[in-house]
Amino acid sequence: MHADLHLHTNFSDGTYTPEELAGHAARCGFKAVALTDHDTMEGCERMAAACRERGVEFVPATELTAEHDGYELHMLGYFLDSKNTRLQTELAKFQQVRQQRIHEMVARLAGVGVPVKAEAVFALANCRSPGRPHVARTLVQAGLCSNLDEAFERFLRKGRPAWVPKFKISAMEAVDLIHHAGGLAVMAHPGLNHNDGLIPDLVDAGMDGLECFHTKHSTALTQRYLEIADRLQLLVTGGSDCHGMSKGQPLIGSIKIPYECVERLKERVLQRAAENGVMLAGTPACKS
Repeated sequence: MHADLHLHTNFSDGTYTPEELAGHAARCGFKAVALTDHDTMEGCERMAAACRERGVEFVPATELTAEHDGYELHMLGYFLDSKNTRLQTELAKFQQVRQQRIHEMVARLAGVGVPVKAEAVFALANCRSPGRPHVARTLVQAGLCSNLDEAFERFLRKGRPAWVPKFKISAMEAVDLIHHAGGLAVMAHPGLNHNDGLIPDLVDAGMDGLECFHTKHSTALTQRYLEIADRLQLLVTGGSDCHGMSKGQPLIGSIKIPYECVERLKERVLQRAAENGVMLAGTPACKS
């Protein structure tokens, strides 16, 4: 029994609908999956329903962009209460900033003679949490770039004409927000942060786990983070970070973590709820 706890849909920068993603998850034989769209839980209700129809357990989640000591990192929040007022308010702010970033990127493209309209990007994205990949796809769709790699290399990467820095909350704030919404905070793909010295600080702040298994982690890196997780008594997660067809081929199925990892997450959620005097109805999961 296996799980994939890092997946994206077209409610952020993936290309699959929740129903398509759930179908792939079932065909891959997953017992459980998590939807970790960026700065949104818009797709959770549909993903939960689609997973339920296919007999796949669903974990409601999101991926927040954060920073610590000048390093960008991503924080995954698992088993979140999507109706938590503070979480809803903060996600709405993050989404507004993302939309403003699109306007700024489009303005910078115009400044170098590239005619793209923000409305075209928003129409293509068709979600509240747009990002650079949507600008890249719009450039390709308009015939201004031949593929996504060219769009990023010419215009959208750091140091290129249309680069606009991402809004980031502090990693400590991200951990606190996730906990406030009843969830567990896990550092995504630590191997991409290039600074393992961040991990102890975040453990001190209450971080719950490390994403040890990831498509961009080598076998050696995976083992390194498993050892760190064991030493610091952190939960272990992992996933493919599938964005649908946006990267040429779907990554779902390439990473399969033991279902025991999901069971440990659920145990920790129940333990924390008991410590906080919160009564949970049944197994923690997205019921809607």
